[in-house]
Amino acid sequence: MGSELAAVVLAESPLARTRIAGLTARERAIRVARRVGASRVVVVDTAADRARVAELDASALLVIRADQLVHPPLAQPIVAAAATAIAVGPDDAYAGAFVARGAADVTAARTALAAGTADDAIAASLTAARVAHGTVARHAIATPAERRAAHRLLYTILIKPQDNAITRYVYRPVSFPLTRALAWTPISPNQISYLVAVFVAVGCYVTAHASHLAAFAGTAIILAGSYLDCCDGEIARVKLLSSRLGAWLDTIIDETSSIGYMVALGWHCHLAYGGDYFGDLGFDPWLAAIALGVVTYGATIYCVYYNIIVAVGSANSQDYARFFRVEPGGSPETRRLVPITVDPPAPADRGPVIAWIVKYGPYIVRRDFISWGATLLAAASLTQVSFVAQIGGGIASAIVCVMDHARLRALRRSVLHAGHVLESP
Repeated sequence: MGSELAAVVLAESPLARTRIAGLTARERAIRVARRVGASRVVVVDTAADRARVAELDASALLVIRADQLVHPPLAQPIVAAAATAIAVGPDDAYAGAFVARGAADVTAARTALAAGTADDAIAASLTAARVAHGTVARHAIATPAERRAAHRLLYTILIKPQDNAITRYVYRPVSFPLTRALAWTPISPNQISYLVAVFVAVGCYVTAHASHLAAFAGTAIILAGSYLDCCDGEIARVKLLSSRLGAWLDTIIDETSSIGYMVALGWHCHLAYGGDYFGDLGFDPWLAAIALGVVTYGATIYCVYYNIIVAVGSANSQDYARFFRVEPGGSPETRRLVPITVDPPAPADRGPVIAWIVKYGPYIVRRDFISWGATLLAAASLTQVSFVAQIGGGIASAIVCVMDHARLRALRRSVLHAGHVLESP
């Protein structure tokens, strides 16, 4: 056999040209096939194209119908199955995708497809496991009402589990309409990230002036960029364009924007308030604070990304884990680190004020809150308060992250000293 998984996308129906969120059903099915691991995809647009199916050489064959909206959860469960499997809906009816495995089933499916046999008939003829598809997996698109419902279903994936209340209720209501509009354009998620970088660079340049109006304008530009920054990930998820490059690009821009804005705001305070703002200290406290901020922000960024890369296996800072436990790995001599969640003290036992602080206090150190807080303070000409708060937050974050980092390093050393090998996340 040749490649491990090949795919056939059946796009003969006119519905395959229907566009949902900027992609035709045909193109979406192709991207789904590639997302679940197909190394080669044959698209059947006409009956004449079926002859090319016979050329596929693979140990597994994925078949997807493109006359409906499809998304990875339709194909992922059957691709993960060990044997031939058929995707079914809640009613146990064939859902428009199946995987043939093993020489006999692959040959039978390939031959039948090349001969023009309908995929549902082929699926019915196979001895296969019936696997229920996941959520946001498929939707009919034959009528205007079905297409509107398909759009609504697809856009439910935009809310991420990691979203905090500020992101969900302050940012997403604005970014969602932007994403819906941008999804119909050729603009890519990475291009949006580059545009965000331009917003940040311009915002930092404008902020770094003595004028309070300039500081407010620059901060507002960066805030606008943070709304646009939500759109790159949303479009990547909707149009199946997510990539590690895109994730890292978004991450690098986020972190450099935090440092860049802190430096720009500190320089504004240096120009606007002068070195004697706190009395005759013999040095400029604003410049000293900028240097301290660069060190603490840098230490935090290093610790966070060591954590998510080495221990968590992610490119998303929202996946940062403070605590880990050691579990057996895939072989007797290996171990792996598993993130664990430590719940805060039960708020109900500490009164309503403490309960509110426990619930919403952590949001204060998040970039989403800082962007809005900095804008409001700049509007009130309290840029010095904003800068001092950012420096204080940087110091506190660095202390916590360095302590977490030391604990993680010690845990890794203890595993290695015990003679075990740590598996990569």
